[in-house]
Amino acid sequence: MKISSAEFIKSATNPGNYPPPELAEIAFAGRSNVGKSSLINVLVNRKSLVRTSSTPGRTQLLNFFNINTGSFSLVDLPGYGFAKVPLSVKKAWGPMMRTYLETRESLKAVVFILDIRRVPREEDIQMLDWLEEFEVPTIPVITKIDKLKRGQRDKPLKEIAAATGLPKDAFSLFSALTKEGKEEVWERIEAALEA
Repeated sequence: MKISSAEFIKSATNPGNYPPPELAEIAFAGRSNVGKSSLINVLVNRKSLVRTSSTPGRTQLLNFFNINTGSFSLVDLPGYGFAKVPLSVKKAWGPMMRTYLETRESLKAVVFILDIRRVPREEDIQMLDWLEEFEVPTIPVITKIDKLKRGQRDKPLKEIAAATGLPKDAFSLFSALTKEGKEEVWERIEAALEA
């Protein structure tokens, strides 16, 4: 995928604020601090299209981005599972996510992101359940693979596969640092956009 442009469209919390559903959308979901912003920035060849933060839980809205001047849209969904987010924000998160996943006709797939060093938790499984419930095509990606040597990857991969119930080969492995996996993730996104 050649990226010629990537621009922020708007943030939203409910369908009344979403941009018109004219562009096919690929959304990105994962817990706070999983490397979601870094993954998006690497994919679109921008250093800071999506703000990365050392403070997890920064993304608390649905953020829409126009890619290649109206080719399609990327949607950065709020990170979940971080303790320091106010309770009111946490409570609003579930309904906000469910509404988007259930009602957005232009949603083509969700890139579901996990950290190779963390066994999936309740919120991760909840997200997978919603994606299955609403029949949203899912592209599972495991990030931060540069944190482990190649020979150390198999054990956590097996644990993640067991926890999610997905086969090991369902996951694309990705590193924002080395860009490993970038092409594979793009291939899967392109296939979802064409489906």
